[in-house]
Amino acid sequence: MQDRRRSARDKVIYGGVVEIGERQGSRDCVVRNISEKGAHLEFENDIGLPKESMRLTIARKGRSFLAKIIWWHDNFVGVAFTSPYELPGSDLAERLRKSEKKKQQLQRRIKELIGEG
Repeated sequence: MQDRRRSARDKVIYGGVVEIGERQGSRDCVVRNISEKGAHLEFENDIGLPKESMRLTIARKGRSFLAKIIWWHDNFVGVAFTSPYELPGSDLAERLRKSEKKKQQLQRRIKELIGEG
């Protein structure tokens, strides 16, 4: 099978939420791989999604994307991003700094406990 992607995708396992208009609500999914141009999503079961556009939010990355479906097989869906944008109030850099600080504190505590500090 020929790979027609324009950019390489990174294999990941991220939780995602697809928002489908106001009436149909949202659906949880797993992002299996992602690139700057699109993603491969897995849903718990075969669900109905619109062909036009939807919004995919990946909280772990602090990003949200407008996307359209390119292919669909059972509960697996390939989407192309039409417009990426940061989540409102995204504080990814601040969360990363806090995470690094917590990591350093934990490393110091581990050294204390094993008698190296």
